[in-house]
Amino acid sequence: MTLNLIINNESRDLSHIDPDMPLLWALRDHLGLVGTKYGCGIAQCGACTVWLDDEPARACQLPVGQLEGKSITTVEGLAADALHPVQQAWIDHDVAQCGYCQAGQIMSAAALLARNPSPSDEDIDVAMAGNICRCGTYVRIRKAIRAASDAMGAGVAFYEPADTPVLKEVSS
Repeated sequence: MTLNLIINNESRDLSHIDPDMPLLWALRDHLGLVGTKYGCGIAQCGACTVWLDDEPARACQLPVGQLEGKSITTVEGLAADALHPVQQAWIDHDVAQCGYCQAGQIMSAAALLARNPSPSDEDIDVAMAGNICRCGTYVRIRKAIRAASDAMGAGVAFYEPADTPVLKEVSS
C-alpha cells in the first residue's frame, strides 16, 4: 500500500508504517519530528495538536492510513527557519513553564489567528478550549495571543532567529 503525506510542505512516504498507527507516533518515532507531544492519548489535552489541511487536529487519534494526500503541519514546520509571531509572543511573554503543552498551544493559537486576526477574549477561549496547561499559564497564553495578533496586524509575518532574545548565563 502506498502512503504519501505532505508533512511541513515535504512529501513523505510512510508506506512502511502500519496504516492504523496514530500520526503522533509516525511523526515522533519514524520521522524524528518530536515537537508534537504525547499527552493523554485520547485527544482531550491538546499536547499533540498539529494542523491537518490548516485546521487544528489531535495527532494521537489520526490513523496515518486515513491521511493519504492530506497536508500536515507540525510545530517544526510552522515557521521554518524563522519564528512565527505566536512563537515570538510565547518567548516575549514567558508563557512556557514546564513547556510540555506549548507546541499544541502554539499550533492552536496560530490557527486561530490565521482564521481570525483580531480575536476577542471569547474567541480565544473557544479556540484554545481543550488545550490543557498543567501549569496554569492561561493568562500568559491569552496575553501572548493578543501580542501575536497585534504584531500580525502591524505586518509582522516572521521573526528572524536573531530577533529572539537569548538567555544569558548568570555568573555566580
